[in-house]
Amino acid sequence: MLTKLFSKSCALGLLLVAAGTTGCTWPLSTTCGPSQQFPVHIPVSPWLQDEMEDRYWMKERYERVPILGPITAGGPPVALDPPSPDEVVRALRGDGWERSAVEGNLPFLFEVQLNNVRMEIIPIADYVDPPRVYPLIGPAQQHHAHYKCILYFTKVTRVGWPVPYTTVDEDAREVIYIDHNHLHMVGNVGEELGLPPVQ
Repeated sequence: MLTKLFSKSCALGLLLVAAGTTGCTWPLSTTCGPSQQFPVHIPVSPWLQDEMEDRYWMKERYERVPILGPITAGGPPVALDPPSPDEVVRALRGDGWERSAVEGNLPFLFEVQLNNVRMEIIPIADYVDPPRVYPLIGPAQQHHAHYKCILYFTKVTRVGWPVPYTTVDEDAREVIYIDHNHLHMVGNVGEELGLPPVQ
């Protein structure tokens, strides 16, 4: 009887030590990490995960301003790539109720679908500002590129409550203006402004 109790307590002790070294249980968790750890995982909803991925995607792809080398002599400066279809659709969705409706956050109650999407991207303006000094960057020129994006699509709206109905707009269109700005480094701005050279 005593040996069975001893073997069970040894097995329980080994199980606690093994669980404590994984960092997943609370009293035996490792010292690194947050000040208080819970023994269970906290689930993240798919909506929140999708929202965080969208924010990271926007920051990585479209919200940063690139700093390029100086503009070469002998030709007009040409802007970077025009807006991608992904950027245009994300600009169309925006951050309001229209975005949640298009992504389908209320299935069977209110849904919006954009079908047969065609887009036309037209460059409006492409110009370069004179050199100036930007904080944390130094002397640079800002290159502006403005685009007009026209989207043609079929908009299907489905309402499920209180009276279910579906509306179809065959000739829906939206116009979105997108600005692409980036910086070009400048060699010696002092010569153009009449200042002595920096040593």
